Amino acid sequence: MLVEHKKPFFTGVLYGVSFLAVLAVIFSPIFGEGRNGLVFSDDMFNKLSKGSSYFIPKIIKGNEKNMGKQFSVTISLDKPEVAEKAAGQFKKAGSEVQLDAAKLKISGDLGKTLAAILKDADSMFNNDADKLKADYGYDGKEVLQSWWQALSKMDKAFKKDGKIEESNQIGSVMKKAVEPAYNFFGIQSQQVSDKIGIMSGLLVFYVVYTMWWGFAIYFLFEGFGLSMKKAKVKKEI
Repeated sequence: MLVEHKKPFFTGVLYGVSFLAVLAVIFSPIFGEGRNGLVFSDDMFNKLSKGSSYFIPKIIKGNEKNMGKQFSVTISLDKPEVAEKAAGQFKKAGSEVQLDAAKLKISGDLGKTLAAILKDADSMFNNDADKLKADYGYDGKEVLQSWWQALSKMDKAFKKDGKIEESNQIGSVMKKAVEPAYNFFGIQSQQVSDKIGIMSGLLVFYVVYTMWWGFAIYFLFEGFGLSMKKAKVKKEI
């Protein structure tokens, strides 16, 4: 393919080469702690996501209305060993538990039970797995996994029994406390307000960099004499 228009062709080459040069810099481990640009930005956005997902204090406050509210529910977990772990955790939370293989009958004070779960979730959200290890004797993520499995079954059981308010309380603790604590464990939390400059800069760079490559292709095609034009409308006689 011959170059028909040299000026747009060389403009396209310049855009393309500079695009690849910047790409090489992005993939270089020069962004601190041996990270490249993608890992650096991913780490930063994970920290900001964690900072904006800390709902546990609000849920703890909302759980105060559940103090003294009695509940009783029967759930079946996937395996007896999973049920055994969950039974021990509920007992430590102050609930009464009857264990039969993989089946649990749990009863007690809903507010106190959820308060104990929220306390564990808060420790893990703040990366304090050692506290849960000391309390239960096994890894903190296993503790949260056990809580999540039990809460998920309780949520379904309450819905089936028409106890929508209890179901909503369980679902809120599960989705806004246990899940974020599990998913963001090990990540340091940061607020968007503390990183607004660099975050805005990265977003602007992403848009500009995407357009950069588009212009490179556009000018190269123009240099080769390839262009897109609106087709002429044929008039019927």
